[in-house]
Amino acid sequence: MRLWRWRHNPLKRHSDVIEAWIVLVTWALALLGGVLAGVVAAQAMHSAFAARRTQVHAVSAVLTDDAAKTPPGGSGYDDGRVWAAVRWTDAVGKVHTGQAKIFPGSPAGSVLTVWTDRTGRIVSPPPSGTGATLQVVLTGALVAPPAGATVWAGGWLIRTRLLRRRLDEWDEEWEQVGPEWRRRSGGRD
Repeated sequence: MRLWRWRHNPLKRHSDVIEAWIVLVTWALALLGGVLAGVVAAQAMHSAFAARRTQVHAVSAVLTDDAAKTPPGGSGYDDGRVWAAVRWTDAVGKVHTGQAKIFPGSPAGSVLTVWTDRTGRIVSPPPSGTGATLQVVLTGALVAPPAGATVWAGGWLIRTRLLRRRLDEWDEEWEQVGPEWRRRSGGRD
């Protein structure tokens, strides 16, 4: 089995060898570049999630009013929860109030966990567990193909320019050899 298509071909030109190396290097760099870009993107996403987890913290809150029995009808994303007023005390002892999403029908006085940032505002919980892992993996998987395709496109452009140069060289050679060839074969000038 031959792994190198121009290795023993007596008709090979220097440009053929260069083209074969360009194809080999392009594929290797496209694969390695894609994998590397995917890993870097996944690590960046993982670091962003870790930073988010350090910026927010869970606090115990109390529902101040009865929650609505049914979620309002609407369009778009609906997780079946309703907005309700809650109250919580921060680490310094200051009492805060705000709106949090809870399950419908919860009575006033119910205890729930809300996530707050450093200013005491209610924020969405940070991704963790399987959800965070899935997002990290998907980020890496979505970044890798375009990165590899970009490297492959660069190699394709280089190879296209090499092909055009080779065709121009063949045209120049034919201009020199063509008239002599026609004379010897009985053709006209």
